[in-house]
Amino acid sequence: MATVRKTITLTDAQDDWIKSQVANGDFTNDSEYFRDLIRRDQEKERALKAAIDEGLASGPSTRSIEDIWAEAEARYVASGE
Repeated sequence: MATVRKTITLTDAQDDWIKSQVANGDFTNDSEYFRDLIRRDQEKERALKAAIDEGLASGPSTRSIEDIWAEAEARYVASGE
């Protein structure tokens, strides 16, 4: 797999955070940390697109807005957030 070198600018606080992640042993170097962030973002993007496709494929809902809202509120309360 070919690699491309990138240059980025970070704040001191961001650099300290990345260094702490490497020092904790979570990553072997800065590049590994950034690649992990990119992989996570890619996975979230794929999951979001899959959810949108599933929603579109399911067709229109027969539930009312009030029913949908009540279900969403119930899920939120159950999640404890």
